[in-house]
Amino acid sequence: MGASSMERSAKDLSRNDVPVGTALEWPIVDETGTLLLDSGTTIASTEDADFLFAHFRPRRQEPEDPKAQQPAQGDEPAEPGPTRPATLDEMHLTIGSLLGVRSRAGSSAMQPSRLIGFSPNHTLFVTPPLVNGNPVKLMVGETVDIVAIASQAVFRFACTVEALCNHPFDYVVLSAPGAMRRLRERKAIRIRARLPVRYAAIEAGDSNGGLGLATGISASGMSLMAPRALGTIGERLHVSFQLRSKELDARVDIAAVIRNVHSAAKGEAAVTHGLEFEALETAQQLALKSFVFDRQEDAEYWTGGR
Repeated sequence: MGASSMERSAKDLSRNDVPVGTALEWPIVDETGTLLLDSGTTIASTEDADFLFAHFRPRRQEPEDPKAQQPAQGDEPAEPGPTRPATLDEMHLTIGSLLGVRSRAGSSAMQPSRLIGFSPNHTLFVTPPLVNGNPVKLMVGETVDIVAIASQAVFRFACTVEALCNHPFDYVVLSAPGAMRRLRERKAIRIRARLPVRYAAIEAGDSNGGLGLATGISASGMSLMAPRALGTIGERLHVSFQLRSKELDARVDIAAVIRNVHSAAKGEAAVTHGLEFEALETAQQLALKSFVFDRQEDAEYWTGGR
């Protein structure tokens, strides 16, 4: 056996290991364990397979591998730096503002809620946070972490659950916010990213789709690199990707409109597409906004389109 074969991990894949035109018998993940292609997926062309190996380090996911599809420890984003404490008045929250609520005693994921009122002493009244349409079980007296999506910025703070009410409808009473922090301004923020994205052309009825690489993402769109032009401006794609950070683990499946197409640079076999997400659901909005602000060290301010 040659040296190169000895150096290659048993799980690492070579180009010859991956079939083209035949359904995969096992999932393919990258070196961090992030799922790239599920079993049963068919890589349609040699071009797609070449893109896979040019931009990722494909590995065969073994059933007994407990670390598969788990983020690498070294990939956790750095904690945001110190920020000046904010005040409730500076938050400019309005009725209906989107909130993310996370119970410190339960799930590590932020769940969507809405602000429905506040009192002069800064007590907050919010809708029960939901998971798959079902209310999260909170307990009076427990501390919850909040992300508030205000008009010009995102804020983080903690509250105590003061009451759980069901008349005249279900709502939660939270204490006045404590330890408030202002994160970056919302306007024109995107972050650098390296996210595997499954895509399919909606107009073409593409049931097979392909694998692309998101190189930048915002709360409203992404820059998607693919082995070929996926359509023209105004056409729509279906995209699916996983958002993982210290605060979040969420899957997003959504339609997106192609807003611009940038041909590959000389010597490169890839095309970059500027995508705008369509009809974001509340949970998807929260996941995207939370991911962007969790990764604020990678933030870039746009000066133009995606």
